[in-house]
Order: sequence, then C-alpha cells, then structure tokens
Amino acid sequence: IVAVTTITTTTMNRVFGKKKKAAPSPSLDETSNGLGGRAGAMDDKIEKLEKELRVYKDKMKKAKSPAAKKNLQKRAMEVLKRKRMYEQQRDVVMGQQFNIDQANFSLQSAKANIQTVAALKASNAELQRTIKKDLDIDAVEDITDDMAELMEDFNEINEALGRNFATPDDLDEADLDAELELLEDELEDLDELEEPTPSYLQASQLPAVPGSALPAAPSDHHNAPLPSRT
Repeated sequence: IVAVTTITTTTMNRVFGKKKKAAPSPSLDETSNGLGGRAGAMDDKIEKLEKELRVYKDKMKKAKSPAAKKNLQKRAMEVLKRKRMYEQQRDVVMGQQFNIDQANFSLQSAKANIQTVAALKASNAELQRTIKKDLDIDAVEDITDDMAELMEDFNEINEALGRNFATPDDLDEADLDAELELLEDELEDLDELEEPTPSYLQASQLPAVPGSALPAAPSDHHNAPLPSRT
C-alpha cells in the first residue's frame, strides 16, 4: 500500500506539477524600503515633467502665432496631467510607507516591552533570593542595635578620659562662689595696705622726654686728638 501511494503521488506530481513552497513574507523593513524606492522613482519622473513644463512655458511666451501657441498649450496640458497622476501615485505610496513604518515601530516597541518585562521579572526574582539568603531583616536590626550600644559605650569612654582627675566630684558651686568673694575681699585689703606712690614718681610730675636729638660732641677742626694734660 505504501509503494502504491508513493507511485501515485509521483505520477500526479509529473502530471500536475509539484506544489512549490510559499516564499517567505517580506519583512516590514524590506517593504518600507521598497515603497521608499518607488516614491523616489516617482519624484524623479515628476521633476522631469516639471522641467518640460518650464520649457513649454518659455516657448508659449515666445510664440507669435495663435496656432503654435495653442499647440504648445495642448502638449503642456498632457505633461501636466501626467505630472498630477504621478503626484497622486506618489502620495498613495508614501501613505503606505508611513503605515508600514508605524506598524514596524509598534512591533519594535512591543518587542522592547517584552524584553523589559522579562528583565524586571529576572531582577525581581534575583532580588528576592538575595534578600532571603544574604539580607535577613532580623540580623540587620541586631547589627544596628549592636552599633548603637557600641556608640554609647564609646561616648562614655570619651567622657571618662576627658574627666579632670584633680577636681573633686563633691564640690558645690555655691561654696566656690563664696570662696571667690572672700579672695576678692582679701585682694582689696592688700591694695589698701600698700604705700602710695611718691608724688615725684608719678607720671604727671615727671619731665617731658625731649623730642629732638642731642647735639654732637665738639671736635677739632682737623679731627686731631686733644693734647693730654700733664
């Protein structure tokens, strides 16, 4: 039965031909590029027709007979119709290209969104594993409590090291103020017992200091030494 089926299939392929595989569909980028090429070709044709119209326009200005001018107008009208036709076709092709580009952009955005969601899921799973494995909230709270206690101990140590050992702890500020007042009274009594400064030593009785320099000592005319007395 298998052999008969194979022979029958081979015979039918020879008679009717073997069904060809369908060609793969073009991508959106290929389709957009093809439409862009068609629109560019139409722009070239439109540019050539515009040059022809300018030529006919110049000829109509220079034409002297009405018949020649009418013939030029007829030809220019045909060129103008072809130009309008190409312009309409170009607008249709450019609209199709715009739709293809929009679809391509939407497709690329959807793919990017899928990748973003997949990355977020992987990050979320990795973060959960990390928190459960390496970041125990109870352990973190214990560490912060230990650090707070260590800082309190450190501050107490600094206060103990900065304490003045020569000062007794049982001193009262009121007693210190009273002792300071007594010391001030004793100093005032000592000032009263000291002898006053004599009037001739007071600053108001001393002569003024001369402001000019003292005169130089007399010398011989030839700077010779003075004769010694015998």
